[in-house]
Amino acid sequence: MPGTLELAQAIIENRRPEYLVTANLNYLMLTNQHPRLEEINRDAAAIIADGQPIVRRSRRGEGLELPERVAGSDLIVELAKLSSRQGYSIYFLGAAPGVAQAAADQLVTEFPGLKIAGVQSPPFRQLTAAEHQAMVADIHESGADILLVAFGQPKGECWIYDNLHDLNVPLCIQLGASFDFLAGTAKRAPRFWQRIGCEWLYRALSDPWRLVPRYGMNILFLASLLAGDFIARKKRAD
Repeated sequence: MPGTLELAQAIIENRRPEYLVTANLNYLMLTNQHPRLEEINRDAAAIIADGQPIVRRSRRGEGLELPERVAGSDLIVELAKLSSRQGYSIYFLGAAPGVAQAAADQLVTEFPGLKIAGVQSPPFRQLTAAEHQAMVADIHESGADILLVAFGQPKGECWIYDNLHDLNVPLCIQLGASFDFLAGTAKRAPRFWQRIGCEWLYRALSDPWRLVPRYGMNILFLASLLAGDFIARKKRAD
């Protein structure tokens, strides 16, 4: 986490629009399904591992070894702490009506003096050109140092990439369910489940109708990755 926060602060101080990608196993699977995400990943300031399977696979010698998981739900709190200390302002965008505001309010309670540049929860439908223009203009004029987006994967990453240079925000991040955890509309796994790398299982048990199908596909995708890794290692050994 310290390295991620140092990078975030350097980006903000540089004032040039950048974005971070928080990649969990589902995002890795989506990258295989949506070729456009490869371009988005390539141009990101950094890709952060938000999933234990990604970290553990890296330790098996597949690509660059990742030191730790940086959960988006922890990152949002640490960014708020950093912002309250440095005087940065944060803009909250996305999630269901009222959720982004509740998340912002919770962080202000935890970190008095935290500056909220703005909050928007646009409707889930396709926005009109005028609505989209007004939303982007509000962010641009807010003077925010950080934009936190909760549009879901891969919509959030694609939206940031498409609008990055119109937003006038140094650091943009798509953060998944982090708004809901802060707002209390979803419950994050207790620390024990997080420590043993089974936060996904807790969430699946808490919301089976929505998450079991998704996690089932993620597990099948992980199995195919591990099988491919095994075959590749065997070929190298031969």
